[in-house]
Amino acid sequence: MAEIEALIKAFSGHGVDEKTVISILGNSQPEHRQAFRKEGGFFAEDERRFERWNDHHVKLLKHEFMRFKNAVVLWAMHPWERDARLIKEALKKGPNSNSVIVEIASTRSSDELLGARKAYHSLFEHSIEEDVASHIHGKEKKLLVALVSAYRYEGPKVKEDVAKSEAKALISAVKNAEKQNPIENDEVVRILSTRSKPHLKSVFKHYKEIAGQHFEDELDVHLILQAAVQCLITPQSYFSRVSLHFFFNSVIGVFIYGCFI
Repeated sequence: MAEIEALIKAFSGHGVDEKTVISILGNSQPEHRQAFRKEGGFFAEDERRFERWNDHHVKLLKHEFMRFKNAVVLWAMHPWERDARLIKEALKKGPNSNSVIVEIASTRSSDELLGARKAYHSLFEHSIEEDVASHIHGKEKKLLVALVSAYRYEGPKVKEDVAKSEAKALISAVKNAEKQNPIENDEVVRILSTRSKPHLKSVFKHYKEIAGQHFEDELDVHLILQAAVQCLITPQSYFSRVSLHFFFNSVIGVFIYGCFI
C-alpha cells in the first residue's frame, strides 16, 4: 500500500517527517497499523509470536518526536507564556542561549514584551529583569537587562536632529572600542533599549551617511550587540541569515522566526 510505504519512509530518514505521519495516522485503520508492523522492519516477533518494536528504533523515535512534541506544546501556548518560558529556558542553558533573549526582546512590540514580563512574573514569581540580571554575568548583562525592560514608543514621529546626534554618539563608541566595549557603553545601551524602531532606522541612516558604513557591519566581534541591532531593524533578514546555519533545526527558532513569515 502506498500509505504504508510513505509511513515507512517517514520513519526511516534523519528526522521524522511529521506532516506525512500526521496525515497518514489521522486516516489509518487497524489493518494499516498491522501492515506497518509487518512490513516496516521496525518490529519483530519474539518466541511467543508477539510483535514488539525494536528497542533501538524506539530510542531514535523518542528523540525525534521530542522536538515535535515541544513544537506542539509551544504552538498551543499563549504567546506571552511562550516567550516567558523561552526566556527562562535560555537563562537555564547559559551564555550560548543569550541570543534567544535578544531575539525575543528586540522583535516583540512593546505590549507583547510587557505581556511576556507579566507572564514570567506569574509563572516564576520573579521578574524577567531580575532573573536576567542575576543569571547573566559579563559584558552583555547591561544591554540584555535594558532590552527586556524596554517599553518603546511605537509611533511614526522621529526627530532627525536627535537621531543625527545619536548616530554621532554611536560613531564615538565604535572609535573608542579599545577603551570600552560598545556593548557596555551607556549611550549605546540607552539608544538601543529606549528608542522607537523608526527612530533607530533614522539613527542608522545618519550613521551610514557620516561613517560610510553600516553600524552593524562594525560589530563583527560584538555578536550579541550585532544581533540586537539586526533584530530591531531588519528581523526578517536576521532570521533568514541565521536559518542558513541552524535555525530550522531549533524549535525555539521556529517560534521566534514565525512572527515574521
